[in-house]
Amino acid sequence: MKRLTSLAMGMMLLNGIVLKAADAAKGKEVFEQCSVCHNADSDEKKMGPGLKGLFKKATLADGKTKVTEASVQKKVDAGGNGMPGYEEMLSKAEKVDLIAFLKTL
Repeated sequence: MKRLTSLAMGMMLLNGIVLKAADAAKGKEVFEQCSVCHNADSDEKKMGPGLKGLFKKATLADGKTKVTEASVQKKVDAGGNGMPGYEEMLSKAEKVDLIAFLKTL
């Protein structure tokens, strides 16, 4: 069983899966670059939508996409409507931390 667990963990690392706990404090640091366009302490629109209470909302600003960790990460990765995509600009760990921070808003 230990060998199987070690093999599975090795495969996950090879595939780039992050095996760490999310850190909202580090995510707050990552969010600093987002704060140019997004409010964290309000749902008022800046250049992009305010993100206060994001994970308490039913949908993203498009009114169609359900708010989930996966949908938020997809939006961060792809960008759109004037927002640049951060797929290559942020590491997987930074995105995990960013989402942890967004969940605290």
